[in-house]
Amino acid sequence: MSDDLEILRQDVLSELAGAADMRAWDAVRVGTLGKSGRLTALLKALGKMAPDERKARGVALNRLRDDLTRAIEDRGHELEAAALEARLVAERVDVSLPPPVTAQGSIHPISRAVEEMTAIFGAMGFSVAEGPDIETDWHNFSALNTPDHHPARTDHDTFYLPPVPGLDVARVLRTQTSGVQIRTMLSQKPPIRVICPGRTYRADHDATHSPMFHQCEGLVVGQGITLGHLKGCLIEFLRVFFDKPDLPVRFRSSYFPFTEPSMEVDIGWSRRTGEIGGGEDWLEVLGSGMIHARVLANCGLDPREWQGFAFGMGVERLTMLKNGIPDLRSFYESDIRWLRHYGSDPLAPALLHEGV
Repeated sequence: MSDDLEILRQDVLSELAGAADMRAWDAVRVGTLGKSGRLTALLKALGKMAPDERKARGVALNRLRDDLTRAIEDRGHELEAAALEARLVAERVDVSLPPPVTAQGSIHPISRAVEEMTAIFGAMGFSVAEGPDIETDWHNFSALNTPDHHPARTDHDTFYLPPVPGLDVARVLRTQTSGVQIRTMLSQKPPIRVICPGRTYRADHDATHSPMFHQCEGLVVGQGITLGHLKGCLIEFLRVFFDKPDLPVRFRSSYFPFTEPSMEVDIGWSRRTGEIGGGEDWLEVLGSGMIHARVLANCGLDPREWQGFAFGMGVERLTMLKNGIPDLRSFYESDIRWLRHYGSDPLAPALLHEGV
């Protein structure tokens, strides 16, 4: 073998020995056997030699190519084994140690309360209805028999939106989810049994009021619906929601434009300790009543044929009572410590505490 081939062999073997990782090894392989490699260039030069000289030179080059290919492959196997061993050492785990503690998210109390309400009313045969947050004045007020002089229509209590060019329709951020009830009665034929959870908006903000909050309203329309059905439905819901089978519930006469008769619903409560179901005090938790005949007529239903009842409750209010949360504003402050304390396990389903 000529001196230049021996020099090439020694250079390649030296470079292989100095290759510390697979990247350096691949550089030696490509620089030797690649399309532009040193050995490849010598093989291409054979075509320019005389036949006798080309034969001897070709034998030597082929032998060198076999030797270097074998040396490159062996070095590659050594580097792969070394890399695997280093990885195994670096990723070694002591199985006798406890696993690392990872942060776990929580379900927000409002979301969990809505899940529980949906589960309870779902067991009674209610479905969930939804509607837009931006309502027309008619859906939010007029269809619900709310007169023009009612204080809920003032700019101080309601967020009015600018009119849409070319469309003469007053728009508001809905002050209640009752507009969903109107849309449901307009789009479905009785019998109807739905709840309408969702965000609502009013111009108010203090420890017990927020400009954005959540409501869950319910609607039942059918034939032969009476106050007895309303009372049985709400008493059962409150006792299941608060996990108090003997929770005292009281109905008081009240006034709402969209129901007649109308009733506030109170539960037994201790003013001194804040305990639900204990003591001799009463606490108002929701409003209800039989659907006003004008509301039914506004939705194209004959009040002489169809009757129904409706109710509405603040999700935050019931959640505060159930969990002992003193300030409504803490629901929206994004305090992770508060959420860890009052949040729920994301893997735990909303269960019915009592049979419905």
